[in-house]
Amino acid sequence: MRKHVMRLANHDGSLLLRELDHRIKNELTSAICAISTKAQQSDSVAVKAALLDVVDVLHQWADVHRSLHMPTKGRLIDAARYLQQLCLSITKYRLDSLAIRVLFSAHELRLEGERCWKLGLIVSELLTNVARHAQFDGRNPALRVELKLAGCVVNCRVSDNGSAPEPIRRGRGLTIVGDLTTSLGGRFYTTCAADRSSSLLTFPLTEAEQRGAAATHVVQLKPRRMRRSQRLQASRTEDLGAG
Repeated sequence: MRKHVMRLANHDGSLLLRELDHRIKNELTSAICAISTKAQQSDSVAVKAALLDVVDVLHQWADVHRSLHMPTKGRLIDAARYLQQLCLSITKYRLDSLAIRVLFSAHELRLEGERCWKLGLIVSELLTNVARHAQFDGRNPALRVELKLAGCVVNCRVSDNGSAPEPIRRGRGLTIVGDLTTSLGGRFYTTCAADRSSSLLTFPLTEAEQRGAAATHVVQLKPRRMRRSQRLQASRTEDLGAG
C-alpha cells in the first residue's frame, strides 16, 4: 500500500499567520454584513443609526487590520509609508474619538518585509497603550511618531504629553513588544514624567537593508538634466527675484 505524504511549506510559521489573517478578515466581513442587514430591517431610526455606527467602527477596525498585513517576505518595503498608513488607520479607529492629535515624521527607509511588519506591530501596541492609559489633565492631547535613520541604526520613537495613571506594569502587551524587539536585534526604552511619556525602539539594519539604503542615497544624489525650457524659466525666475 503506497502512502502519500504532503509536505508543508513555510516552516517559519508565516503560512499559519496568513491563514489567521484570512480568517479574521472573513469574520469581520461577516459581522459587518450581519449588522448592516439588521440596520436595514429595523423600523426604528435610533436603532438603525446605532447599528450603522457599529458598522463604521468595524470598518475602521478592519482598516487597522488591513494596515497591519505582513508584507511579502524577501522584499524591501517602504517602512515610512507602511507606518504612516498604520498610524492613519489607528488614529481614525482609536485616537480621533479621544481628540488626540497625531504628528508623524519619517526618514526614507526600506526594511525587509517581515521586519517592517514587526515594527508596525510594536507601534500599534504603543499607540493602543496611549489611547487606553494616558491622562492629559486638561492639556490638549498630542502624540508624536518619529522614524529616523542614524547611520545603520533605526530609531522609532512614540511620545505623548500625557502621564500614566500609575506605575507601568509589564503586561502581555509590553512582553510582546519586548519579544518583537529582541527578534529585530534591538533595544526598547521607556520614560515617564508628570506631563510626558516616551518609548524608543532602536535596532540595526540588516546587510540587505544597508544595501537598499545605500542605493536609495545614490539615486537621490544623482543629478538630473534640465531641459532648455526649464533652464530659461529658472533664469527668468532668478532675474525677477533680483529685481
